[in-house]
Amino acid sequence: MSFDLDLVMREQLELRRDRVASALSSRGPDPQLTALLREVDEALARFESGSYGLCDACHDPVEADRLIANPLERFCIDHLNAKERTALEDDLKLASEIQRALLPAHDLRFDGWHFDYCYEPAGAVSGDYVDIIRTPQSDVYFALGDVSGKGIAASMLMSKLHAVFRSLIPLGLTVGQLVERASRLFGDSMLPGQYATLICGHLAKDGTVFLCNAGHPPALLNHNGKIEPISATGLPLGMFPNQEFSVQTATLAPGDFLLLYTDGVSEALNTADEEYGTERLVGIATASHSLPPKELVDGCLSDVSTFRRGASRVDDITVLGIRRT
Repeated sequence: MSFDLDLVMREQLELRRDRVASALSSRGPDPQLTALLREVDEALARFESGSYGLCDACHDPVEADRLIANPLERFCIDHLNAKERTALEDDLKLASEIQRALLPAHDLRFDGWHFDYCYEPAGAVSGDYVDIIRTPQSDVYFALGDVSGKGIAASMLMSKLHAVFRSLIPLGLTVGQLVERASRLFGDSMLPGQYATLICGHLAKDGTVFLCNAGHPPALLNHNGKIEPISATGLPLGMFPNQEFSVQTATLAPGDFLLLYTDGVSEALNTADEEYGTERLVGIATASHSLPPKELVDGCLSDVSTFRRGASRVDDITVLGIRRT
């Protein structure tokens, strides 16, 4: 989904100008606030001249995710000086480390459920989200999502999504209530055109899965060796206020599994510009029905890599396998 970046950035700058001016009015003279107000005014002046969002050095557009992260940005990545480039590289490295620290452990086992996943950003940071949570009451939840956009801005939203679900899950909500509240909280402070597709589920000890698919690619349920897709029944998170989400229920027998993935898998392209698609993934899931989650996930990842035949990867890839043991 596209949106008018200039309009959004101008609104953000005008809001920030009001806040800085208000702070100056209440605090009195402040060199740092005065300098910041001057920078905001200069950015607003660039809107009037039609040069906002263009690099001061080459006049090419500044990367959108960098403008979203810093509306005062004046240079594209290619024209940062050595000090700025080093600072950006350090920030990206730190952001990547923080993001990795938010991921769940591998090879988790809870109450007859076995989990594993792969998480491969296309760049330094990712807009994909995956989590596996066991509450103090022994409730087990999982979530896998994909935030719109790429780069730093998407990774910031991924961190927000992680915080929202980690805050809500201990409240003991149903899956439907959980996703509805998460959508409201997630959407309240997002820019227009930003959203997240998501699958969220609650696992019971008797093998029952309560699952909500909010605009995400179908989950694949392997039941007795037969694949059953669980398609989306709602729109992505954050698209509209007060969205409602329906919940689907399935019962997994011992040996059955769920396979979840982001569209970096199904939409992967090879050198002939052909799409990987879901049929091929269904084939891998069918052939791998007896494997533990790690081998299932690794097999999917290996097949995508083989299919690409050396074509560059432009999207993040995340795959989550859940088996009832």
